Amino acid sequence: MLAIMTAIHALAAVVWVGGMFFAYMALRPSVGPLEPPVRVALWARVFGRFFPWVWLAVLVLLASGFWIIFGEWGGFANAGHHVHVMLLLGLIMMALFAHLYFAPFKRLRAAVAAGDTPGAAKQIAMIRMIVATNLVLGLLTVIIGASGRYWG
Repeated sequence: MLAIMTAIHALAAVVWVGGMFFAYMALRPSVGPLEPPVRVALWARVFGRFFPWVWLAVLVLLASGFWIIFGEWGGFANAGHHVHVMLLLGLIMMALFAHLYFAPFKRLRAAVAAGDTPGAAKQIAMIRMIVATNLVLGLLTVIIGASGRYWG
């Protein structure tokens, strides 16, 4: 069962971190030439489709991670230091995402619905900063998750 839960945990991380990498490194530069009203509407639709997957990833990461810690290892006392660091970074990422979702994303959707392109662009800039931060934290967490057990 540990192998299955670890695989599920890794897949959820790949969905979230990979989605951020794609959005930041490929999609963002590609939509730059679009006219601002088209660009902000596209971002609102992209986020509207991606964020439910992030919520699912958050739930799966928490459930699988705590199952591994408590169901397999018998608690945090038996988890390596890297697991504690990975959990801390994950919780920070989740808090940043929750803020992104309930504040700038909510305002982005309202601005797009109202035809307020400058207001929507302002929210996209805020979302971009949060995603950049979460992408760095996510990549660091992946490194820790993949290599931490070998840290001696």
